[in-house]
Amino acid sequence: MRQQMKVLRKLLKKARFTEFGQRYRFDELLMTRNPGKKFQDTVPIFDYNKIYDAWWNKTLKGQADVCWPGKIKYYALSSGTSDAGSKYIPITRDLLRGNRIVMIKQLLTLRTYHDIPVRSIGKGWLMIGGSTDLQKGPGYYAGDLSGISARKVPFWFQPFYKPGKKIARTKDWTRKLEEVVRLAPEWDIGFVVGVPAWIQMCMEKVIERYKLKNIHELWPNLGFFVHGGVSFEPYKKGFEKLLGKPITYIETYLASEGFIAYQDLQHSKGMRLVTNQHIFLEFVPFDSKNFDADGNLVDKPEAYMIHEVEEGKDYALLLSTSAGAWRYLIGDTVRFLDKDRCEIIITGRTKHFLSLVGEHLSVDNMNKAVQLASEQLNISIPEFTVAGIPHGLFFAHQWWLATDDQADPVALKHAIDKSLRELNDDYAVERDNALKDIDVKVLGEEKFMEFMRLKGKIGGQHKFPRVLKGAMLQDWQRFLEKGTL
Repeated sequence: MRQQMKVLRKLLKKARFTEFGQRYRFDELLMTRNPGKKFQDTVPIFDYNKIYDAWWNKTLKGQADVCWPGKIKYYALSSGTSDAGSKYIPITRDLLRGNRIVMIKQLLTLRTYHDIPVRSIGKGWLMIGGSTDLQKGPGYYAGDLSGISARKVPFWFQPFYKPGKKIARTKDWTRKLEEVVRLAPEWDIGFVVGVPAWIQMCMEKVIERYKLKNIHELWPNLGFFVHGGVSFEPYKKGFEKLLGKPITYIETYLASEGFIAYQDLQHSKGMRLVTNQHIFLEFVPFDSKNFDADGNLVDKPEAYMIHEVEEGKDYALLLSTSAGAWRYLIGDTVRFLDKDRCEIIITGRTKHFLSLVGEHLSVDNMNKAVQLASEQLNISIPEFTVAGIPHGLFFAHQWWLATDDQADPVALKHAIDKSLRELNDDYAVERDNALKDIDVKVLGEEKFMEFMRLKGKIGGQHKFPRVLKGAMLQDWQRFLEKGTL
């Protein structure tokens, strides 16, 4: 709690002369004994549309000192899986500096890992992310956070960084992947960093091109996979088929809005929140009291500070950051596994859950059910998505699962349904009432990739939404029927 109050004071002090800071009297907040409570009472909660319409749109027009001192020169374009359009998230030098400090702290925690492959630490880092050739706007640049971060790679890290600045600039994802595969034999890779689906695709192409049995034949010192953005469990079975020996997995929670948490112990089930750097955190209980049926915040929801949360409950995350996000609803939900260590897991998205009839099915439930089904049937299911559909006068869940293995849809249906009944009491009740059925369709992995290509969401931080609703569901159904959008 003391660390978070220190961070909040630092943020308020830095932004007190901005337009936002003047509007919400940051000077007065700094003089109070309990700035956290006063901050919550004074500053409203914002989702993206609210803060963009009221504040961030001014920075895109070149106005300085709006929510953070100075002009905003970089914007991260979010993957836009919740809403149709891309979101422009401000990125500042202060935020990038904070992210780098957290990254270094995470690297230092490797000393606590007992069986780490020490030789891997000084080898190359293959980081497959967005293009560093950013979109040019009037006075700013925009692109993936991974592309902005790669563009700002510190000089001391450049000898380790692969695929290098030239290839990192490439916008065409297919061409970038081809270049990585072409140069792969020239590198001695110790770390791979990125979203699981794209890293797996890259390694498969390298193995195929050089007729390898596994990736370790080419990169014997590969010892670490640093991943984030989605649960790794659905990918793990397929990923490990590409390896010649075990490697260490390190989970991170690096969002466009900042570096939020990271795994600091080798066998820990969760990640430790960054509480002492550049982000002030708040937590809104993810329940019907604070969110409507579509995952939108109600007026005046309750929000807790870090010392007020409880273990085992799901919370939507609010961030105040060194890039001018204030009480900003990031859209992710988390659960505390260990309150004393501030250790959390990501359980899903506020809008990526299913509750047609009160089943309250979270992405965490879905991930676990798919993982158990893949283990039970000994198949790899790296991607899946779910939608709610009408079923007569009632409802059903439609699942689409990606696998290149031989799979029986009926066996998958029963395995997933059985697991969800055991994982979620609300689901079990509704399956005997208004949720009449679930249907499973099995598709090849390439189907999911092709849909993302057509949507222009290839590589970088883009990931397939676990729950489909609205326009995205219509596009997916049209794609499956006609092969096009």
